[in-house]
Amino acid sequence: MTEPALRGPAMWDERYGGEHYAYGLEPNRFLEAQAHRLKPGMKAVVPGDGEGRNGVFLASLGLDVDTLDLSEQGVAKARRFAVERGVSLNALRVDALAWEWPEEIYDLVALIFLHLIEPHRKAVHAKAIRALKPGGLLVLEAFRPEQIERHAAGTRGGPRDAALLYSLDAIRRDFEEEEILMLDAAEAEMSEGPLQAGMSAVVRALIRRR
Repeated sequence: MTEPALRGPAMWDERYGGEHYAYGLEPNRFLEAQAHRLKPGMKAVVPGDGEGRNGVFLASLGLDVDTLDLSEQGVAKARRFAVERGVSLNALRVDALAWEWPEEIYDLVALIFLHLIEPHRKAVHAKAIRALKPGGLLVLEAFRPEQIERHAAGTRGGPRDAALLYSLDAIRRDFEEEEILMLDAAEAEMSEGPLQAGMSAVVRALIRRR
């Protein structure tokens, strides 16, 4: 979910190793709100999907879903969660940064709280766009630098390193050659498991590949 560039698989394996789901079982609300844009049979990829909550949600809508994470524990739980929900999910243990992304095969890329330092962020965003078919949709939600202030007020979630947090300007630059359908700074009430809860500072984007 966060900090894969600076924290390795061992940290995430520890986080996902218990019976509970660190970020809950429900999908990200912003991704869920895009359901009306999606149709059965579409092909989607969810990098950094942890224990699979967003991939399983998309699969429940009838999409053909690849879900990625660098944690062996996370991927195992994503597979188990898919079985429990009765959906098909292709869960792969890979690092989104090192993965050999295919080109022009996806209708949807969901980047949900995938936080990377700037050069890695730019690289993954470029690969994500190339992975979309022309007209394909990229859905992104990430924490803004203001999230650090929220931690002092008891909010949980997101990196505490400003280098891993995303601004509107950074996202705009990353996708300047594509069609930006929406790009907003929002205050959102998070309720995504025990580790991500409270009023949060996020950036939300909908990008269509030209």
